[in-house]
Amino acid sequence: MQQWPHAFTFRDEIYQMKSFSRDKVHVLMSLNASKLDLANPKVHRADHDFAVTWAKMYGKGRVYYSTLGHPEENWDDPRLQKMYFEAIRWAMGLVDADVTPSPTFTSPK
Repeated sequence: MQQWPHAFTFRDEIYQMKSFSRDKVHVLMSLNASKLDLANPKVHRADHDFAVTWAKMYGKGRVYYSTLGHPEENWDDPRLQKMYFEAIRWAMGLVDADVTPSPTFTSPK
């Protein structure tokens, strides 16, 4: 994830997980809710926690999730390519990473 700056703009289709909990996953990327139109009727997360990319262990299995990559042109972005390449390497057990759940979330003001 080092190829991504701390804050950036990226246009994509974002899914809102209904039963998402930071207690069970290590969040790698999330939306800054202060930059969103929270009055939009399509916004369903009352806690304003919009995790975009996360990882977790499932028994001995490795689970990686990202909602990024819907528009075809986003696949030309080397940051996205590297993100998924490294995620595949991690999921295959070729590299290790800390996926300790990250339960702390503070909604941006």
